[in-house]
Amino acid sequence: MTGNGALAEVLELCPVVPVLVVSEPDAAVGLGRALVAGGLSVLEVTLRTPGALTCIAAMADAIDGAVIGAGTVLTAAQLAEARDAGARFAVSPGSTPDLLAAAAMSSLPLLPGAATASEAMRLLEAGYVFQKFFPAEASGGIPALKGIGAPLPQIRFCPTGGVTATNAAAYLALPNVVCVGGTWVASADQVRQRDWAAIEANAQEASKLVA
Repeated sequence: MTGNGALAEVLELCPVVPVLVVSEPDAAVGLGRALVAGGLSVLEVTLRTPGALTCIAAMADAIDGAVIGAGTVLTAAQLAEARDAGARFAVSPGSTPDLLAAAAMSSLPLLPGAATASEAMRLLEAGYVFQKFFPAEASGGIPALKGIGAPLPQIRFCPTGGVTATNAAAYLALPNVVCVGGTWVASADQVRQRDWAAIEANAQEASKLVA
């Protein structure tokens, strides 16, 4: 299923979706609690570490008010594993026929990635109104989204990849942007040092941005 309605409910909750790389469940729970306390309740845990699925399960179980998603979902198997771990949505940097076929049969809403007008059109044909624009800056950034938005105003994007505290507001000002994704809210150093206070402060600032 494309899950447009479910994705709308999730993506419209917060202007910024933190993109997280974490491998230890206790750190993941502390990180998630800091982000939620700062006002960001929609969290994307990327499947880039061996412990990512365990982290998703721990966060989904322990953090009240959090909506945990799985990022970097590349295969049908990962989509199923993310659903079973307790993820509420899945994010992919792109799309493949196999992944889209699996998503059509799954209860887990998928936010697939597109970097060009042709890719965005193919996903729209498949029913995806919400799409990830990735890698955002490398694919032309704000000018590219403006250009794609003119002939395809029905698509709403979550730009990710090069989105920072400096340019996030400019992305969010675009009419075809529903939210942005970024790693700056919880940097690798802050997560490694478990500096939850700094991450909560970052989240507070990010939550003030307006989509």
